[in-house]
Amino acid sequence: MIDLSNFSGLPVARTFRLVIAAAALLIVSDGLVLASSRIKDLVDIEGFRENQLVGYGLVVGLNGTGDSLNNSPFTRQSLQAMLERLGVNTRGETLRTANVAAVMVTGNLPAFAAQGTRMDVTISALGDASSLQGGTLLVTPLVGANGEVFSVAQGSVAVGGFSAEGDAASITRGVPTVGRIANGALVEQEINYAFKERGAVRMSLRNPDLTTARRIAETINAFIGKTVAVVGDPATVNFSVPRNSNLNIIDLLTDIEQLRIEPDQIAKVVVDEQSGIIVMGKNVRVSQVAIAQGNLTVTITETPQVSQAQPLARGGATVAVPRTQVSVDDEKGNRLAILNNSIDLKQLVDGLNALGVGPRDMIAILQSIKAAGALQAEIEVM
Repeated sequence: MIDLSNFSGLPVARTFRLVIAAAALLIVSDGLVLASSRIKDLVDIEGFRENQLVGYGLVVGLNGTGDSLNNSPFTRQSLQAMLERLGVNTRGETLRTANVAAVMVTGNLPAFAAQGTRMDVTISALGDASSLQGGTLLVTPLVGANGEVFSVAQGSVAVGGFSAEGDAASITRGVPTVGRIANGALVEQEINYAFKERGAVRMSLRNPDLTTARRIAETINAFIGKTVAVVGDPATVNFSVPRNSNLNIIDLLTDIEQLRIEPDQIAKVVVDEQSGIIVMGKNVRVSQVAIAQGNLTVTITETPQVSQAQPLARGGATVAVPRTQVSVDDEKGNRLAILNNSIDLKQLVDGLNALGVGPRDMIAILQSIKAAGALQAEIEVM
């Protein structure tokens, strides 16, 4: 409750404005306590994006683990072209080096990266090189989708995997044909984007949802005090700078991205059949349904025994006598399990665990429940 005794000496209009402001502050503070995520963690702002770059280059200094030039003509041509640029003519000569590998160089140009800043690059073998360990990437221009050069990469390649072999055995850990150069590329060209001059931007939800988008817009409008955020679709919230505002869009977004809301999500069950992983959202519900699970297991065990003739017996021989044991488990002890109506996620998991089934059988059960119309959720199979 707000004590109005302290406002007795103030004009009535000003008193009510202070009361309203104090009440709004209490509402915002209470919302911050109950909310769970910042807007900054839920949306991507238009213009704040990376740009993918790619280039073709050569890695040298390999200890005999590079491309075989007879099987990789592009490596031989690239090596000859590089040597010619350095004043060495090798046309018509037979090159037998195995210390060079043709590679693809990839990287992401950070948003608003200034000229002279550095970025990480990934090096991937293109030919039949067995390892890039110990190699050095020569100067490689990296181009964007428009064909323009935005950065240049060079440096020693760091490889996490390794490969070793002998005459009768070999071992490989990780992927020795892929490496990385931290801060290995230098930005040569900036992407001009006058973000500060914009009067409006779009916020793209990373997980599109209409309820979440509406909550974001309502929270922003309540913070600004005007209708400046409008939901365009489940994945977009349009924000514009209010008129006669002393703040620019950067100042406003800095405050807005710290606001907290509780995001909503659809009921979904994600299934990875290859690994047997099951992930369920908190809104998954199941109507009342009875479930029984059982498998017919037949086990055959072979324990052959040796029958040996008696000592000094004429015509005796040692023979193997087969012994076979067959057992059948039809799981007669299993019974129907009933899942009650509109149970929550914890009750659903407890009910499925009570059946004593493994993850892969649980996948089949969930799909069967969905087919019966009792699972109120979307199943996504990866």
